[in-house]
This record gives sequence, structure tokens and C-alpha cells, in this order.
Amino acid sequence: MTSYRLLLIGGASGVGKTSVGFEVSAVLRAAGTAHCLIEGDTMDHIHPAPADDPHRTALTARNTAAVWANYAALGQRRLVYTNTVSVLEAPMLERAMGGDEVRTTLVLLTATEATVRERLTARETGSGAAAHLARSLRAARRLDAGAPAGTLRIATDGRSVPDLAAEVVRASGWTTGD
Repeated sequence: MTSYRLLLIGGASGVGKTSVGFEVSAVLRAAGTAHCLIEGDTMDHIHPAPADDPHRTALTARNTAAVWANYAALGQRRLVYTNTVSVLEAPMLERAMGGDEVRTTLVLLTATEATVRERLTARETGSGAAAHLARSLRAARRLDAGAPAGTLRIATDGRSVPDLAAEVVRASGWTTGD
């Protein structure tokens, strides 16, 4: 039986998913823990969306399965996956990994509206900045309401990326022989 491990890092825009995901990868690398990382936002970045898949969920599943198959062929058994709604899509992502057994750790990063506003204002300077902030706040509410039981919620306000990554890695158990 093939056993895989999946670490999902979700959260609205501006909470630090990508930064924390890359730092988690660095911590795991330093510990000698084999793993791979997928920034899930790139799995469905297409315009226009396919007519038969307007929310691009099927595209995300196909692309993730294809990328994971390449990693698994190289012997990988652990995947760190970051995406806004990843904690809501755990079953789809587990299927995309195709393992007989996928043990999943769900992490939802959160931040106050003030923190998100500050972070997004600093990085989103174009004409879509206000809309991006509004989408992020809607996503935060949706994630808070819909995250499955057992999801670890970690507030990112006023915390360093290395500190957050260390907490996520501890939650995964991946450096303790899992």
C-alpha cells in the first residue's frame, strides 16, 4: 500500500500562504525531509475559464494530478500545497494524489482585516487592488465558515514567516519521523 502525506496551507489573499509555504519547504529541506511543493494558484490560472468548468475545479484536479505523478515517479511521498481554498478541496486534492492512503494536515492561515488591507495595499498597486481586497475578505469569511473540523487555524498578524512555518511543520509532524 502506498501512503502519502499532504499538507494543505489555505487562507485568503494577504495572510501569507505563499511565503509560509516556501519557508515550510526550507525548514523541511534543512531537516532532510523529502517533500515537494505546489503553489496551487498556478494550477488553474487560465482565462477564459473552460466553459464546462467555470470554477476551474476539474482543471485544478487534472493539473495537480499530472504534476504530482511526476513527483511521485521520483519517489516523493509528501506534498505541501498552498492555495486559498485548499482546505475546502482536500478530498479533490487527495484523489489527485491517487494514493491508497493520503494522510492530510489542514492549516488555515488567518489575519485581521487591517493586516490583510496593509499587506495587499503594499503588493497590489494596480487598478484591481480594491476588488482584490474585497475578494480576500469574502474568501476569509467563506473559509472561516467552511473549514472542516480538525483544521488548524493560525493567525499570522504580527508574526514572522519563520515562526509561522515552524508552527506549520510541527503540526504536520513531518520532521519527527511521522
